[in-house]
Amino acid sequence: MNQTIELLQNRRSYREFDENYVIPQAQLQAILDAARQAPSWMNGQFYSIIVLQDKQIREQLVEWNPGNPQIKKSSVFLLFIGDLHRSKMVSEAYDSTYPINESIEPVILATTDAALALENAVIAAESFGLGSVVVGSIRKHGKEISRLLELPEHTFPLFGLSIGQPIVEMQVKPRLPETTVIHYNKYQPYVYQLIEEYDQTMENFAEARETKRWSQKISDFFATEPPMLTDQLLQIQGLLK
Repeated sequence: MNQTIELLQNRRSYREFDENYVIPQAQLQAILDAARQAPSWMNGQFYSIIVLQDKQIREQLVEWNPGNPQIKKSSVFLLFIGDLHRSKMVSEAYDSTYPINESIEPVILATTDAALALENAVIAAESFGLGSVVVGSIRKHGKEISRLLELPEHTFPLFGLSIGQPIVEMQVKPRLPETTVIHYNKYQPYVYQLIEEYDQTMENFAEARETKRWSQKISDFFATEPPMLTDQLLQIQGLLK
């Protein structure tokens, strides 16, 4: 099998890392270079990456995210932020208007660009035999993180990536049945039984950290009133009215 395809199809999340392992600088630089070469709409590159190696900063992040101790225990933690500050600088240089908060479109652009860069970083890390895990819960403390890291206006934290040397082997997690996700030419309806079958597949997989059926977890998430923390942060950062 093609090596790249094999990496992609066997990607796993790792949460247990060798705390003493130091990623060679050349490998870290290669991961960052790969992230920066990700596709970007209009080549706008509406994101930035903050490389967090400082233990005190990462300890603070773990204090806010106690369920993610790997933020500190991994070799490095990359914070991906949506960055529309750079484009404001460009607009000011051209003395043009910048009605950034009148549409959700710029936020979608920045989020998409950052997500593509993140995935490149994940696969680059895997290519060196390293492990990683994406941390999305940082958005719950977006305001605090913005202050801690002195993020300028028109930027917002999106997700982090812990990278390091795994010390616990992980199995490839099963995905939803292909026919519930992949459609040809038009959206194809499917029976709910396929989701029920996936529930059983995940129960058989028996991941220790999962305490609910997959469908129950998804239902509970969307049944809870959103905390609106991201909305508030975007308003503070001048990205939403």
